[in-house]
Amino acid sequence: MGPLRPIRVQSKSNSRPGRRLRFAFLSRLAVVFLWTVVETEAGKAAIRKALWSLRRRHLVEEGAHRPAIEALARPFAAQSVEWKEKAEKNELELQQCYKAQSRLSEQLVTEIEEGKASKALLKEKETLITTLQDELGQTSEENVQLKQSLEEKTRALDLLIQEHQAAKAQLEQALTKMKVAQDENRNLIDRWMLEKMKDAERLNEANAMYEEMVLKLKSAGVGGIQHNALQEADGVIRCSEAGYMDIVETSIPSTCKVTIRAHDGGCGSIIFQHNTDKLISGGQDQTVKIWSAHTGALTTTLQGCLGSVNDLAVTNDNKFVIAACSSNKLFVWEVNGGRPRHTLTGHTKNVSSVDASWVKSCVLASSSNDRTIKIWDLQTGFCKSTMMSGSNPNSLAFIDGDILCSGHRDGNLRLWDIRSGKCTSQITAHLDVSSVCVSRSKNFVLTSGKDNVHNLFDVRTLEVCGTFKATGNRVVGSWGRPCISPDENCIAAGANDGSVYIWSRLRNGVPTILEGHSSSVVSSAWCGLGPLATADKNHIYIWT
Repeated sequence: MGPLRPIRVQSKSNSRPGRRLRFAFLSRLAVVFLWTVVETEAGKAAIRKALWSLRRRHLVEEGAHRPAIEALARPFAAQSVEWKEKAEKNELELQQCYKAQSRLSEQLVTEIEEGKASKALLKEKETLITTLQDELGQTSEENVQLKQSLEEKTRALDLLIQEHQAAKAQLEQALTKMKVAQDENRNLIDRWMLEKMKDAERLNEANAMYEEMVLKLKSAGVGGIQHNALQEADGVIRCSEAGYMDIVETSIPSTCKVTIRAHDGGCGSIIFQHNTDKLISGGQDQTVKIWSAHTGALTTTLQGCLGSVNDLAVTNDNKFVIAACSSNKLFVWEVNGGRPRHTLTGHTKNVSSVDASWVKSCVLASSSNDRTIKIWDLQTGFCKSTMMSGSNPNSLAFIDGDILCSGHRDGNLRLWDIRSGKCTSQITAHLDVSSVCVSRSKNFVLTSGKDNVHNLFDVRTLEVCGTFKATGNRVVGSWGRPCISPDENCIAAGANDGSVYIWSRLRNGVPTILEGHSSSVVSSAWCGLGPLATADKNHIYIWT
């Protein structure tokens, strides 16, 4: 056995764990001690066995403490790397903290500035509140003053209401007195008309006396001068004067004598010349034709019209024919001429109706859907005046030289003075007045409406003196044109079903119905010599 090597004890910071070092040291001491004491083979064997046991124990302990030994055996460089990473990480976090601190500092400065601005705004608001409180106080004072003024005005209003009620009561009393006065006026008019009738009877007696005196003068050899003087005395019109017609009682027609195929596209209006049997018609073919009522022969065709004919008129001397057209114009022809003499322009919409004065041959009136009524001068062809209406006039007719009547869509019958251009009277006639017709004596106005009723008004009192209607008699829209017989005893009106209804004004009973038309009867006209003419879309019928 060689010499023993000294055991090198490492420091605690550079050796394995202390228990392992102590165990190795004690093992070496035991071996040295045994070698010195026992030098025999048995001692050597015992020593080997002891060494083997100690090594075995050492291995067991070394296995038990291996994880701790390995942990302590980790190199210091690895720990320094981790520490370095942790240091870098901490430095990065420190930089982020510095940045966050910078941002927070900026936010703090901003919030401080905002706080200063908020304080300034708060001071402004407090000033504004003080101002508004002052204004509120002033407004409260003004409100009190206004309340006092309102109370004063309320008392004044109550006083005015009382005065109004008193004035209203006075007005009702005045209206009552006016109604009484109107009734008295009507009675006076009736008495006046009665006196006029008596005057007429006295004039008739005077005429008879004059005629008797004329006969005596003729038999006595007195010349024609005295005869003419007697005819003109007191303004009495004699039967021998020009233009006089003896109107006989009209008989109700029953038979269609003549049928005329008048216009292509339909007939729009018909009218008779004064005191003749000449029938004038206008239609959709833009022509005006003159016919013989006895034979149905066409005598004259007037051309040059633009648009379909809505209505016709003839001057009192039978020299001119006037047509109201859908082209917003009126056309004037001489009866014997072929082309228009005048084209009257001025209306802005469809011309619905036209009529010529019964007294002045050069005066003409027209109505249009532009809500105007125009007065024309036939000598110059110019408009003399324009009268505005609140509703569309569907039809018009002259009553005398300066007064005309018109029927309107609002249902009113209006009377106009063409000298002043103003409406002198207005009365409700229908829901919608489609037509007006003036009698030969100018004492009656016949109106027709879309309520399928025909009303006869007395011009002198503007009261309804006759109402004519029948089951099945339906007015043909705004185009139906009824008429009055020359003796003013009969009313004729066409119906939507093609029938013609004739009422007696005096009896006012069941109407006579004439049948024969194949479509709606749009117009009718009664000749002063007897026959009745009615027109539908296709034909004109002459009844006797």
